[in-house]
Formats: sequence, structure tokens, C-alpha cells
Amino acid sequence: MNVICTLVKRDHFDPRTCDCHETRPTRPCPRALAVYRTALREGRVPAHEVPRCLTELGLVVADADPPGWCLPVAPDAARFAVLSAMEDRLAEQRRALRSASARLTAFESLYAREQRSALPALVRLTEKAVISAALEAAVGDCRHELLTAQPGGGRAEATLREALGRDLRALRRGVRQRTLYQHTVHAHRPTMAYIERVTEAGAEVRTLAEVVERLIVCDRSVAFVPLSQDSADGALQIRDPALVRFLARVFEQTWERSTPVHPADPAERRNPAVTSDLQQTILRAVVAGETDDSIARRLGMSRRSVAEHIRKVSVRLGSGSRAQLGYLVATSGLLESDGR
Repeated sequence: MNVICTLVKRDHFDPRTCDCHETRPTRPCPRALAVYRTALREGRVPAHEVPRCLTELGLVVADADPPGWCLPVAPDAARFAVLSAMEDRLAEQRRALRSASARLTAFESLYAREQRSALPALVRLTEKAVISAALEAAVGDCRHELLTAQPGGGRAEATLREALGRDLRALRRGVRQRTLYQHTVHAHRPTMAYIERVTEAGAEVRTLAEVVERLIVCDRSVAFVPLSQDSADGALQIRDPALVRFLARVFEQTWERSTPVHPADPAERRNPAVTSDLQQTILRAVVAGETDDSIARRLGMSRRSVAEHIRKVSVRLGSGSRAQLGYLVATSGLLESDGR
């Protein structure tokens, strides 16, 4: 059986007349067509006249007797031989690719564990740009779950714009995202617009009267909390597994007693469960002796809204003073249905 003519004396012809092996065109070059036509008409062609593209396509084979000549091969036969060899090489490359991927995957968990152990358990972040970069990196690396708690009512529009892109990218990666807000966000249009966008993309959002602290947990491997009650002081990045696990558990317990948000529902802002929970929280604060300012800060409300809630209860119970109101609320049974 003849072998494919792979050794060509290229110095016997001008290489500029055929550069198919460099440009990989979709149509044959003029020299290849001319040489192949000659081979078909005359039955053979001098080997030194054969361009490389003809040998690469298997369209000529060496003639053993006499040497120095090449014979033409039918395109169908050449196609089978050349493409079969290519498919074999591709199959081998795919096997090598799968093998390399499997071996690299085995190292990923080891690398992640070692990286976590090499990183400090607690890092104080005080610069706004540093905090944003750390959050961007943590959420960007998030692959499974993102937990966030946002106290203080509605959020600034600039903050919402920054968070929206980051959160939508995470959701597109298949990350399960759950967020807790305070009930007062129902009256804040920018925040509700943000909630509508992320819930349409698959996020889950719930509200409750009071969110104790700002919290972000990524894949239960890293968490962020404020350094103090004033979030402007900075954030604490936490990688200690026990602390992160504790914070995630606190989130889960809070999530279970919160109310789901459905922005597309026209009756959402009049949700009686939300209203009742908010009123109960205000009444408990009155009984505890808190001031209107303290209640407003804790619930993310304006002082005027808190005062209006308290005024309505005072009128209903016939209270003449704040001390009397606290006593009447405590003894009136208004808090008995709360179960706390």
C-alpha cells in the first residue's frame, strides 16, 4: 500500500505560490488545483511540484516505482483517511482535557482549604473603597449562597445601583440569594424597585420590624458586619468558620419569623401582617420606656411616623401621658396575641 507523500522538496518551487498551511483557507489555492488537475490527466506528477496542502489533504500518495513521483487520490478516499485521523486526534485531546479537568478539580478543595487557613480570621476594613472591593470580590467568588441583612429602612439610590449589578451577576451564576429588610422599605420606592428587579431574577426577600445588624454572608465561608453601630466606621471581614456559622444560624432564625415580599402584588404595601408586626414592635418599645427617637432609629422609620403610630394608640386607649400609655398598653391585652 502506498504511503502519503509527506516529504516534499519545497526548494524546487516558489513557496510563495502556496501558503495554505499558514493561512488555512476554505478554498484550495490555484497551485494545488493546477497540480492536482495535472495528476488526474497524466496519472502522476513529480513529487517536487506537489504543494504541501495536497499532501496534508491526502490527495496525493508517493509512487514507489519509480520514486520521485506522486499519484492522485480520490477526494472521498482522502476525506475518510484525513478526517478519521483528525477525529482520532480530537478524541484523544478531549480525553486529555477531561483528565486534566478532573485532576485540577481534585486540587481545588485542597487549595481553598489552605487559602482559607492562610487568611486572617478577622480583618478590619475602614476605607470605603477597600470595603467595596472586598465585598465585590467576596460576592464575585460566591457560587452557592448569599445571605444579606439590611437594617435602617430604604437604602441610598447610589448604593442600590452598585448592589443591583453585583447581585444580578450572582443570581445569573445560580447563587441562591436571600435578603432581610425592615418593614419600612415598603414605603421606599427605590428600594422596592431594586427588590422587584432581584426577585424577578430569582432572589428571595423578606421583611420584619427590626433587623438587628447589617450582615453579609457569602457561601458560609466569609461574612461582613459593621465595626460599630455607625456603619461609616468600617466593616469587619470574618473568615473564622465558627463565627461565620453562628452568623448564618442567626440569619436563618430571623428569616423564619419574617414576612415574604412580593413586589408585583398591588396589595403588598397594605400587608396586614407587616402592619401588625410593626405596630407590635412600637408598642413593646413604648412599654419598655424607649423614646420616639430611639424607636425610629431602631426600626428605620422617621420620628414623625413613630409619633403618629403612638398618637393613634394613645387616642384609642385614652392615655394622658407617656407613662400612662405604657401602663395601658401593657395591661390592655394589645400585646398578648404577639406570643412573645
